[in-house]
Amino acid sequence: MSAVLSLVRPDLRGFAGYKSARSEALQGDVWLNANESAWPNPADGQGRSRRYPDPQPPALRARLAQLYGVGPEQLLVGRGSDEAIDLLVRALCVPGQDAIVVTPPVFGMYAVCARLQGAPIIEVPLRESDAGLAADLDAIREAALGQGAKLVFLCSPSNPAGSAIPLDEVAALARALEGRALVVVDEAYGEFADGPSATTLLDDHANIAVLRTLSKAHALAAARIGVVIGDAELVAVLQRCQAPYPVPTPCADLALEALSDAALAQTRERVASVRSERSRLQAALERTPGVRRVYPSQGNYLLARFDDAEGAFRALLAAGVVVRDQRAAPQLGDALRITIGSPAQNDRVIAALDVREQAA
Repeated sequence: MSAVLSLVRPDLRGFAGYKSARSEALQGDVWLNANESAWPNPADGQGRSRRYPDPQPPALRARLAQLYGVGPEQLLVGRGSDEAIDLLVRALCVPGQDAIVVTPPVFGMYAVCARLQGAPIIEVPLRESDAGLAADLDAIREAALGQGAKLVFLCSPSNPAGSAIPLDEVAALARALEGRALVVVDEAYGEFADGPSATTLLDDHANIAVLRTLSKAHALAAARIGVVIGDAELVAVLQRCQAPYPVPTPCADLALEALSDAALAQTRERVASVRSERSRLQAALERTPGVRRVYPSQGNYLLARFDDAEGAFRALLAAGVVVRDQRAAPQLGDALRITIGSPAQNDRVIAALDVREQAA
């Protein structure tokens, strides 16, 4: 048994999963094996939704693999990164026994999925430093080894902190946890970051998995297309645990169009614009009275602390600008997270906060 397969729940290592009608490699021109309607719905002009979709659309899977520089067998397509997180927790964690490690303040779905699975949650908070809010890799390693963690979730760039984890630190953690835990690097905002992807570590570290999504840089949040990338044996197990037909045909078709060379070129231009606007908005916020600190960010957002976060939140709402209130999150009782918008939208943020200060 391979080291990565040994991390899977013992009762799921040989689990066959559900065999859907579309999982059978059969040929024919009259399809009567899935109890589908013989006619399209009147509202479905192109008739794309009458048939169940392929569980893993081959063209989309191949294009995503090409985009991320991996083999198709190393990649599983699903309903956004959320499904991938849930699959990893369910496939690896024995309820009440195998824990996960998270680094609050951080994306909440890791803990939600663990809670639903009955997996203990080990928290290793981000550390405040001159450079920002950063993951404590030494503490993460000790917690994972000492408390029986099966999964370690690293959000890089971190949401909401914006900090990224150097790949050499990710690799060192994977080496320390080899045979003990899977290191999951969530790169939902990877397109906006400076460094390379953790997918470059996969050849040397079978206990690393990477999450990517089309929701952010590729502007397909409603299509719900995300992937988990990792060792082919692990991906095969996750696919057997996945519910049937995870990718609707219209969503797969849209994603393929969004990954055309022309669309990717425009996406790269927009990512460059976001990175430029991120710097501009950060500088403007740092000059704004009442802004206590703006954290450097590798994502498409900025985390800022305010002397009066409630006043800032209300001033932005009054100007029609909705931002994410982070005050309920650990360590962030005075903070708001602001997504980088278009230049005009960012100007409205700056104007709303300046007006608030002038009125005060």
